[in-house]
Amino acid sequence: MTGPPSLLIEDYLREADFWHVEMIGRGCKLDPKLISALIERWRPETHTFHLPCGECTITLEDVHLQLGLPVDGDAVTESVHSADWGAVCYELLGAIPDNINGGRIEMDWLRDTFPKPDDDSTELEKIRYARAYILQIIGGYLMPDLSRNLVHLRWLLKLVDFRAAGEFSWGSAVLATLYREMCGATRPNKAKIGGGTIWQVMLDYLPALKIYGSNRATVGSTSPIGQLCYCGDAPIRQSITAIWIPTTDSCGT
Repeated sequence: MTGPPSLLIEDYLREADFWHVEMIGRGCKLDPKLISALIERWRPETHTFHLPCGECTITLEDVHLQLGLPVDGDAVTESVHSADWGAVCYELLGAIPDNINGGRIEMDWLRDTFPKPDDDSTELEKIRYARAYILQIIGGYLMPDLSRNLVHLRWLLKLVDFRAAGEFSWGSAVLATLYREMCGATRPNKAKIGGGTIWQVMLDYLPALKIYGSNRATVGSTSPIGQLCYCGDAPIRQSITAIWIPTTDSCGT
């Protein structure tokens, strides 16, 4: 992922509802062992982690509260009609990359082509830089593919107008992508998982995973997030401090 954005585009990122997720996702480091351990506990049939204490999952509410992404509004659909992607790039970014592979472009090209604007930059240059930066957020850690360096231009079509972009349910798309990658990773022949960085963002900032079942950690206690489930007296994981959220019924709500 690229470095922090220019403050000159803060208003655009806020308008599109990407400012908060950009701030918390910057500099996030993956913990492959943790992700691998959780994948082993993931069940595609229920979209939940099956742990000794019961079931838990990452919910749409978590995505909204922790990442600040909107979860209401129009669906962010992936399917688009065939398009002249070169023309799309030129119209919305003002430049055309040398290589467009199935509608995907390299994020390195975005970083090299769109330097941070300065006080002398025109409004159009700032807008183009903001679009390129949001594309890097999407392809960098919100909905990355296995290449880690390609982003589809379908997302650029959603950034024609920043205010309209903020009315899409980006949080739903991110959670659906995460679920899809986790379900795919449970297959024995699967060696890689996409969306790894958003995994880490959620785990680093998630106060407490939603636990289903009768065996829960002590309500209101402060404990590492890895201690959210116990097998006897032994915590499953020890790491980040989290505060438990009280639950009132047997369904974890």
